[in-house]
Amino acid sequence: MFFHIVLERNMQLHPRHFGPNLRDKLVAKLMKDVEGTCSGRHGFVVAITGVDNVGKGLIRDGTGFVTFPVKYQCVVFRPFKGEILEAVVTMVNKLIPDDMEFQSGDIPNYTTSDGSVKIQKDSEVRLKIIGTRVDATEIFCIGTIKDDFLGVINDPGAAA
Repeated sequence: MFFHIVLERNMQLHPRHFGPNLRDKLVAKLMKDVEGTCSGRHGFVVAITGVDNVGKGLIRDGTGFVTFPVKYQCVVFRPFKGEILEAVVTMVNKLIPDDMEFQSGDIPNYTTSDGSVKIQKDSEVRLKIIGTRVDATEIFCIGTIKDDFLGVINDPGAAA
């Protein structure tokens, strides 16, 4: 699920950033550009934990920009089939479980026949990943709540 790995990236920096704080500017740009992104191969970059090496810069012809090879450590999140996760529902569509009924309206949701369980946007659920699909910049998962100890763990529509 979570991994601590070493990655490399070529960073381009404008000449106005050259000076005594060059490394700090590179690290700040690296964090801004990389944290929160997704690579299909490695997963979602959660946080950069350290910069191991900043190589010698190479001037780009005609632009003045300089490209620096940067080697850094980061924590990534990569979901796998069979894992149990907690997630927040962002969208409700008509792909419904057998024991629930789709309710359209202002707040689309699934509701059990006795009304005891409701799944809607912003509900927190515990699910098991049953399949994943990876492309260059995204990871897609499909999950199920049909198993022991899975399902709604926090209902935003319930009175507190």
